Amino acid sequence: MNSFQPSPYPDPAIEVLDSRFNKYRIGNASVERLATGCRWSEGPVYFPAMGCLLWWDIPNNRILRYTEDSAGGHLSIFRQPSNYANGNTKDRAGRLYTCEHGSRRVTRTEYDGTITVPADNFSGKPLNAPNDLIVDSQGHIWFTAPGYGIINDYEGFQAEDQLKDRRRWR
Repeated sequence: MNSFQPSPYPDPAIEVLDSRFNKYRIGNASVERLATGCRWSEGPVYFPAMGCLLWWDIPNNRILRYTEDSAGGHLSIFRQPSNYANGNTKDRAGRLYTCEHGSRRVTRTEYDGTITVPADNFSGKPLNAPNDLIVDSQGHIWFTAPGYGIINDYEGFQAEDQLKDRRRWR
């Protein structure tokens, strides 16, 4: 990245669209752009032990990594293809959990980089397109599986919705 350049205060990149939110604006906070060229990004998760931030560029089918270093930081690709990764978290042991639209599964990246699949079906039917998740303090994985990633080929692969019953699953 570029050498350090001070940010003006208040940061002009922060725009308040509703004046009722002005009371929440922190005048000395700034926004830093880490990357460009993403079609649609979301899902950041920070790993302090590795000094890196991971996030998803879903339509480009990749996971990006920003690593802190003395020069200000380094941007790289963590995984490509990512199976249209969308939604991620980490467990208490610091392992990465990922929702994958393309493979219709939830994965865990182990410390050695191997991929484990904790969930890829419900009652024998493929998941729709896992989207967001959390691992609770007991190690239980909670996730959503709406149809976004199977509606078309933009953020996954078009497929039929196998889990049409939207009642609460137990």
